[in-house]
Amino acid sequence: MRRTEAGMAERINKDPGLVDAWTASLGGPRTAAFLDRLDKAVAWETLVKPVAALPEYRGGEKGGRPACPALTMLKCVLLAKWFGLSDPPVEECLQDRLSFRRFVGLSLNDSTPDETTFVRFRVRLRERGLDRELFERTTAELDRRGLLVKDGSLVDATIIGQSRGTRRDDGTSTRDPEASFTKEGGEAYHGCKGHIKADRSAIVTYYRFSDAAPHDSNFIDEFTRDEKKMMVADSAYRSEQREADLQRRGVAYAIAFKRRKGQSDLPPRLKRLNRMIASVRAIMEHPFAWMRAMGYRRVRYAGRRRNELDFAFSLVAYNWKRSLSLSRAV
Repeated sequence: MRRTEAGMAERINKDPGLVDAWTASLGGPRTAAFLDRLDKAVAWETLVKPVAALPEYRGGEKGGRPACPALTMLKCVLLAKWFGLSDPPVEECLQDRLSFRRFVGLSLNDSTPDETTFVRFRVRLRERGLDRELFERTTAELDRRGLLVKDGSLVDATIIGQSRGTRRDDGTSTRDPEASFTKEGGEAYHGCKGHIKADRSAIVTYYRFSDAAPHDSNFIDEFTRDEKKMMVADSAYRSEQREADLQRRGVAYAIAFKRRKGQSDLPPRLKRLNRMIASVRAIMEHPFAWMRAMGYRRVRYAGRRRNELDFAFSLVAYNWKRSLSLSRAV
């Protein structure tokens, strides 16, 4: 392991050997093709800069085992999101799947980062608040490429479940104190909430992460503070004060209607409007549906910041995956 002038840790065996070249076409053609497209699409040089600036990648920490390259670690974390894997399966796949090794930049002779290495890497990102910076660098790059559609914002939130915990013998509980309960559709849920804002291309442009208790609309004003054209949301975000503020700013809005107190049903006209709004809001199903398909139905960790970083990386991975479809359509 050596270090580049830019401060990034880099493996010594950089060039592929004879065995690497011979196995280049092995490991699953569809997976290899998908990873090749991602590798070319993602602005790795832009994303890795704040990670490579950490002391362990600039020779700031003396002694001990050299750090695994910053770019390799970043690719490993995103690889886990693109394939819905936790740390142990990622380590196993890096040992078994040649397409994975090639993607993260490991030759057959390089040692494989283990579960502990992944945990320490996330801790360092969390300590420096790099999850937000990596997300913002992603959206800035997609904007630079002309993939954002700036004719309005859509907002939504989703509950991410978590175990309610069990009672220990000493009377304490294993429940995460930073999670909370909420009700939706008459059912009680325990966990956290992911709040997102997206553009009309279904690229997520802003997010917040909270426990489950805050109402969906708590962050709507923050999300739409800079909106100048249009806001689309479901009925949970409707309020007279918010509508008056949007009107004052000249921002059009399409917020689903809800029944008033004592009203048994919506008038037919409002039902038709709700169907029209729902057809636009369907765009918001893209990020949450993809995350659920990748196994992100429950939080993986205890503690809000751990789960916030995990949520942010899911959004970064989703945005780059979404950019592949948008680039083909351009």
